[in-house]
Amino acid sequence: MTRGSQDTKVKNINRQLVIMADLVEKQIYESMLCLKNCDVEAVEKIIKADDKVDELQKIIEEQCIKFIASEQPLATDLRRVFTVSKIVTDLERIADYAVDICKITKRIGKNVNSLKKVSEDLWDMERKARYMIKASIDSHVNDDDEMAYRICKKDDEIDTIYRSLFASFVKAIKKDESLLQEGTQLLFVIKYLERIGDHVTNICEWTIFSKTGAYVDLNE
Repeated sequence: MTRGSQDTKVKNINRQLVIMADLVEKQIYESMLCLKNCDVEAVEKIIKADDKVDELQKIIEEQCIKFIASEQPLATDLRRVFTVSKIVTDLERIADYAVDICKITKRIGKNVNSLKKVSEDLWDMERKARYMIKASIDSHVNDDDEMAYRICKKDDEIDTIYRSLFASFVKAIKKDESLLQEGTQLLFVIKYLERIGDHVTNICEWTIFSKTGAYVDLNE
């Protein structure tokens, strides 16, 4: 197989990866929008779209396996394709959090606004998480390990918001026990967003491995 044809196959795999990442980012955005607007009707569409994410994961994994098995790639291409097979697992798990958030919206119903005063940072946390998803895939496709390191620093910002929101929600619940149900559910939401940051950090670690061949642990 010629060098050019291998490059083309790697680019095709990366294009599928970008499509999957865009869908996952959209899933997170729409699930949080439903939560914000108390839109219990729209969540079913988002939950159903998770099947498309799962399908893309399988397609990309199959492409990676076929490439590794049949192309006899150079070490650099081998790492690039191998890491894609790992990255899609993190993306699929991120998409699962969107489904979990939708289920929480169904449980909370119209009550989320009762915690509005202490939850403004929740939407900022969501925006940062979505930025990290997109940026991490850009860094991988562009083979930019320096960008990957910078993205991981954003996870510290998400962790800071998580700790602040956790304390605020607990304080609000203690002050008003009628907030217990929705407050507890929102604690799950911010935990899911915090975990998204961890999965994106995993993606960045794989990008660094793809570029340098060295394993790093940035989830400390």
